[in-house]
Amino acid sequence: MSIPIIKYSDKFLKFINPFIPIIGIGIFPFIILKERFKKEYYESIKKTLINHESIHIEQQKELLVLPFYVLYILEWFIKLFFYGTKAYRNLSFEREANKYENDFDYINNRKRYAFIKYIFKS
Repeated sequence: MSIPIIKYSDKFLKFINPFIPIIGIGIFPFIILKERFKKEYYESIKKTLINHESIHIEQQKELLVLPFYVLYILEWFIKLFFYGTKAYRNLSFEREANKYENDFDYINNRKRYAFIKYIFKS
């Protein structure tokens, strides 16, 4: 496991998706968070968010980054047909990251390609 580089940029996150508010995103090797997470007040939320995005970084590494984004978008389009507005939450990558975002040892014990078992789960 490599340690991601944490950056803060409201402008970048707004640029990525001007329609839906994003509080953080993992784009190998960076995790970009909203600037408010610099404040100590958000420390516990930030820790969980960084762990969630770190799981995505691991997924990106094992798929050699670019194929991760291709599969992410392809799966989103397919699941959009089945889940509608809940497609994002039902992506295999998101299911894995959401399930383990509060398990701070998960990345150290994670099996490669663990997201695969969440593709067909409902």
